[in-house]
Amino acid sequence: IAWATRKSKSVSMANFVQATSSQQFEDLLKNAGKSLVVIHFLASWAPQCTQMNDVMAEIAKEYPQVTFIKLEAEAVPEVSEKYEITSVPTFLFFKNCEKIDRLDGAHAPELTKKVQRLASSPAVPAGSGAPTKEDLNERLKKLINAAPCMLFMKGSPQEPRCGFSKQIVEIFKQKNIQYSSFDILSDEEVRQGLKTFSNWPTYPQVYVNGELVGGLDIVKELAESGELENTCPKAVTLEHRLKALINKAPVMLFMKGSKEMAKCGFSRQILEIMNSSGVDYETFDILQDEEVRQGLKTYSNWPTYPQLYVKGELVGGLDIVKELKESGDLQSVLNGES
Repeated sequence: IAWATRKSKSVSMANFVQATSSQQFEDLLKNAGKSLVVIHFLASWAPQCTQMNDVMAEIAKEYPQVTFIKLEAEAVPEVSEKYEITSVPTFLFFKNCEKIDRLDGAHAPELTKKVQRLASSPAVPAGSGAPTKEDLNERLKKLINAAPCMLFMKGSPQEPRCGFSKQIVEIFKQKNIQYSSFDILSDEEVRQGLKTFSNWPTYPQVYVNGELVGGLDIVKELAESGELENTCPKAVTLEHRLKALINKAPVMLFMKGSKEMAKCGFSRQILEIMNSSGVDYETFDILQDEEVRQGLKTYSNWPTYPQLYVKGELVGGLDIVKELKESGDLQSVLNGES
């Protein structure tokens, strides 16, 4: 189907609805029961979201048993924050009120494939109807090589969701290891596929320069023998690089996109505030550098973007900047006076 050539239409199908509040969102999930629910987190200002709405409308005609929900990401922030929606369009897939899969970006063919697979599969996390082994292996290779040191764990470094993951995060912190992480609980396809790909049946798993190091026991041994720092040689280099970027200008904004074109609603909003302040600042597009994108989350202990720094110190994200503007303190903070 030539998705890009379709014109926007008024859609009034019973299975294609819009949620305007968190309560309505929760009610729609509950009412769907065991049936598949697809949520499109969108922004009215983004043309790619309009295009994907048209795509979803066409899919909805073919799958009347599936509930398709449109949700303005910025209008219902409590839902967006709960599911870590940091860019649009993003699609979440639910069954029995449980998230089973996710798709980031305007990928019409992939959205169609996921709906086709999940609509006919039992109410279990995605992975039982996995894509071809070659496709999955390519995805796993990209994830493994997303940063010099990659940790596949349960949860995040800020909120580990198992004791083993928590221990390995503490070791990395003690040894000042810079790393990126992937929450395997957020993607059943990766969780199951990586076990086979690496021939390692448990988590957490640590990779350095694309090669498997091992799990918690191996990392403990390396830490005790003093070899862990040598095993992750780029850790210090990344830390120095991040420090240099943060201090590149007195006011540095790490965002999705650039001053000229924001690539997510949150970045667009913070640009408007920064531009109205009259203070000079520089930006860094974290979409152009996966190592910085993942590494800065750990370095600053701040899991989302945008991130604003003044004189090398983290101020915070969009919510913090909004609060500072409303209180009248933003100007003095940007000038490094407080």
